[in-house]
Amino acid sequence: MISIYKSLENQELQEIEHIETGCWINMVAPSEEEIALVSKKTGAPVEFLKAALDEEETSRLELDENILIVVDIPFTEMEYNSLTYDTYPLAIIHTQNEIITVCLKNSRILQDFAEKKISSFYTFKRSRFILQILYRIANYYLIYLRQIDKKSLLVEKRLHKSMKNKELIQLLALEKSLVYFSTSLKANEITLEKMLKLSIMQKYEEDKDVLEDVIVENKQAIEMCNIYSNILSGTMDAFASVISNNLNIVMKFLAAITIVMSIPNMVSGLFGMNVNVPFSNSPNGFWYVLALIAGISSIVTYVLVKTDMF
Repeated sequence: MISIYKSLENQELQEIEHIETGCWINMVAPSEEEIALVSKKTGAPVEFLKAALDEEETSRLELDENILIVVDIPFTEMEYNSLTYDTYPLAIIHTQNEIITVCLKNSRILQDFAEKKISSFYTFKRSRFILQILYRIANYYLIYLRQIDKKSLLVEKRLHKSMKNKELIQLLALEKSLVYFSTSLKANEITLEKMLKLSIMQKYEEDKDVLEDVIVENKQAIEMCNIYSNILSGTMDAFASVISNNLNIVMKFLAAITIVMSIPNMVSGLFGMNVNVPFSNSPNGFWYVLALIAGISSIVTYVLVKTDMF
């Protein structure tokens, strides 16, 4: 799918039908025909346009007649009725006359620009537009990291009440999301540091300031990701120990019950043999045996309680 936008003379963003100078071309999971068409119209290399179509593509920067910037951007997805977090590559191509963005999925980050939620955004200011996208990406990482933190706290509260696999699996999914975020943010950091050396990104002093702000936001996201990851990892270890301890308590209790329950079987089995045993000729023999069982069971129970087996 291809969407083309351009800031008009009154600086209002409008969707247009054909590629024009100073426009923004947003490509979402483009077909081979769409890639060939855009490459022909803009002069952007086909390999640049296909760079973000590989889910495993890492963040990088390539310079040619055009500039290719590949960064990992955060996404939210529904999986098994639960919100999960992942990252996908986004390619930003700076051509002589246009800005092209390519991604496998429709991103909320780019939707914010298309829906005019970003102030002071103009498609013809290509370098500034790239910096605004990068700044928005860093902001969304921070937003999703806070969501992950809040979600992990809710799951922890449920775990205090019920030790079920569902909550543990949710915590594991959040921990995996943090690993994806951490890896992507560190790769993005290297790309952003390289962009600092590009003269095209430093035409204006304010553009350099924006890029430095992006780097600061990205570093903050990395720090938050590391903190939340360490906390979540410690929480998982703690609950694993609690669950193991609970299992030991249950097994100890069942072992104690088994010991107490075996006493009546042993005594009744002994007095049920076809040999002379005490109380066998007594009219109250049954009650004597019952009292003996109760006495021994009481003593064993008392000993088990004292040794913290119950």
